[in-house]
Parts: sequence; structure tokens; C-alpha cells
Amino acid sequence: MSLTVQKALESNYVMHTFGRSEVEFTGGHGMTLVGDDGREYLDFLAGIGVCCLGHGAPAVVDAVDAQVHELTHVSNYFYIEHRGQVAALLSKLANDDLAGAAAIVETIDAKDDEALLAAAAPVEGEQVWQAFFSNSGAEANEGSMKLARLYAKRMGNGGNTIVALRGGFHGRTLETIAATMQDWLQDSFKPLPGGFVACDPNDVEQLKSIFDTYGSEICAVMIEPIQGESGVHPLTQEFIEAARDLAHAHGGLLIADEVQTGIFRSGKPFAMQTYGVEADIMSLAKGVAGGVPMGAVLAKQEIASAFRPGDHGSTFGGSNLAVAASASVLSELVRGDYAAHADEIGAYFAEQLAQVPHVTQVRGRGLMLGCDLDDTVADAHDVVAAALAAGFVINATGAHTLRFLPPLVCQKADVDVLIAGLTKILG
Repeated sequence: MSLTVQKALESNYVMHTFGRSEVEFTGGHGMTLVGDDGREYLDFLAGIGVCCLGHGAPAVVDAVDAQVHELTHVSNYFYIEHRGQVAALLSKLANDDLAGAAAIVETIDAKDDEALLAAAAPVEGEQVWQAFFSNSGAEANEGSMKLARLYAKRMGNGGNTIVALRGGFHGRTLETIAATMQDWLQDSFKPLPGGFVACDPNDVEQLKSIFDTYGSEICAVMIEPIQGESGVHPLTQEFIEAARDLAHAHGGLLIADEVQTGIFRSGKPFAMQTYGVEADIMSLAKGVAGGVPMGAVLAKQEIASAFRPGDHGSTFGGSNLAVAASASVLSELVRGDYAAHADEIGAYFAEQLAQVPHVTQVRGRGLMLGCDLDDTVADAHDVVAAALAAGFVINATGAHTLRFLPPLVCQKADVDVLIAGLTKILG
């Protein structure tokens, strides 16, 4: 179906919640998207960080195809294949235990059940992380907040206030908008759920003052290690450590929203690991299933145990299709040493981006990068439109900020092509 027809149908029958670009994508392979007219585009957005293995990744295609021919869904009342394997892999990755994750992948490939159980068993002193599977990042964040509040109640702390950061973004449900401290997202939907206090990112003194005021009423501090939607702004080492220490000192928890930063994008399995700081709960989505809708709450075992049957649930969460896709994605990422790859290519990308005309600052880690443009560039959204016309898919998060979230299969040669294109557009 052509772009013209699709635009006409969507104009009449689809709610106008997105301002769409003038292109209809109908195919793709690796770093490349293909329009309805056959034109190819180099993709540096990856479905907003979702398609971590690129488009048409054979491992994902084969896994989804095989699963569709067996079962797509049976509900969470029953055990299914892949769910336990994915949870075990995520636990190893949450411990930054790539060798342990690789051992699990080998047993999955060999279809050796006894070896799988042995490989999944925690080594001495290793933290066990348990997973709850959802369908999206917003749901994962809601689940994380519910768990933090329930844990506080069952531990007798009683606190239900969550400290969230200005400039953050946690989703589009009413609860996650309430935790997203941006007026332009909140104002139209008030009254919003309560129980949230705002803090400026990287302001340790303000955070201390909040804890002085609220004390044990606080059950959690919720952060994105790198704030993506506001323009790729990493938190400082000092602030993340203070958030952990203050939360723990008052009986609370540290929640890391790793929806955009996680699953190898930052050069580690999870961005918190680049700081050497361990969260108590992590929210995952986007790249975790390579394009099949999926999210997850990952929590330390003693915290996860606060959830009991009936406390939380999801009809579609952790479906046969989603966990089959996730198992294939995580296995491929572990086999391919994508943590090191994202770190290497991201460093090269940042270095090249800094040399583009009118770029004043480059931020981010791994293959999650943003850059600011000087005031001579009228609007970054015009740059995005010009890039699309030139065959590149990129993103703007504000009038002077570009964001890049390419598939993790991105190579230096891909970066070079984009940099040449941006230099021409901005030069």
C-alpha cells in the first residue's frame, strides 16, 4: 500500500497522537530501512532503541517464526518454554556476569536441561534477580513502583513517596506521567496520582534536603542513569551514589529505569553498571525482545518476594511469542560480545560527531548519544527532516538537540556515512 493511501486512511481513522514523517517503511535489513518506493535509509533510531539487532535479524525472525507455528499465547496461569531461560539470562546480565550468561546460552543451544539448571544456578555470593514480564516500558515502570511501595509496606517502613527527577521520562500512563517531572506532559492530564516528589538531576544537596523533609516516607528514588527523552543527559557518579545511599539509609530502594539505557546499549548489559552502582529494582523494555513488544521488572530476590500471587499481573506479559523472541535476542547479544562492540563503536561515533559543523557538545555512553547544535541552527527538527530527505533516520529531542540510538549492529562504516551526510547538511 502506498504512502498516499496510508496517509489518507490514517488521517481519518487513527488518532492524531504523533506527528509522522513523510515516509512509509515497508521493509528492512540490518541498519537499513526500505520505503514503499524502494528507497533505502540508514537507520540511526532503531525504532527508538528497540531493534537492537537491526531489521530482519535472522535469529529473531527464525525464533518468532518457529514460535508462531507452535503457540503464541496461553496466559500466565501455565508454565511455558523460554520464560525461565530469559529470566535466568537477565539475572546473570544484571550481575554483569557475561561468562555465566554465555554458559546458559550454550546449554540452550545444546538443549541440555541438566546443564541449563547447572549454568543458571547462582555462584557463591551472586545476587539472584527475579523478573516480572510486562508488555512495555511504561508497564515495567508501573510494576517497579508498585513493588517498591508494596515492599515498604510489608517491611513495615510504611513509606509510599517516590522521588523522581525533573527532565526524566517514564511512560505515558497516568502513574508514569506523574513520575515524569515535565510540566508539558503533565498539565493536560491533572489531577494525577500523588506520592511523587521532584528533584533536579545531579543536585545532591537538593536530594539531601528532600530526604531531610520526608525521611522514611520515601520508599524509593527512581532514576534514569541517562535521561534519554530530555536530550541524552547522563547522571553524575556523585548523584547516583547519593541516591542509593540516601534511599538505603532511610529504608528505601533505588529504582533504575533502564528501558532505554539497558540491554547492552550503554556498553554494559545495564547502564548502572557503567557507574559501578547496583540498583534494587530495574525496569526494562525496548531492546529486550528486539522489536516484539516486551518489558520486564527485574528485582533483587528479597525485594521481589514482596509480590505474592494476585498482587500484580498481565494478560499478555511474558507471552510465548515475546519470551521466544527475547531468548533469541539475549542469546545473540551475549554470543556477539555486543557490550564491547557498543562501547567501541559508541566512542568512535562520539568522536566523529564532535567534529560535525555547529555541534557544540556530545553526550551519552555506548550507542546512546545526543549532541547539541549552536544557535545558528534554527531547529534540530529541520535537521531531522533534511537527514530523512538525504536517506538517514535520526531524531531530535528539542530545538537544538539531536539523538542517536542506532541498532547495536552499527559499524564504523555506517557512522562514517552518517557523519558525511550530517556534515553536508549542517556545513
